[in-house]
Amino acid sequence: MEKRIIAGALVLGIVAVFFLFSVLLIHPFGDPGQAQMDDYIITHTQNETGTQNGVTSVVFDYRGFDTLGEATILFSAVTGVLLIFRRVRH
Repeated sequence: MEKRIIAGALVLGIVAVFFLFSVLLIHPFGDPGQAQMDDYIITHTQNETGTQNGVTSVVFDYRGFDTLGEATILFSAVTGVLLIFRRVRH
């Protein structure tokens, strides 16, 4: 039981450090303005993200926190369902 607590604390610490660095390195909000955002993404996608696909760059680079949140919710839901429906050995 003690190993599970240590492993959980270690994983939680790694995720917390990842979130901290992500927050510190994010672009300032509203830079550039919302009205020019489409032109900005079309113009700067290849230089800033290194990808040819604009949709992929928006989903994974410009809106990375949103995508990470959606993946976390999906992972939590699947984990919850597996925990509820697992078979307990007696």
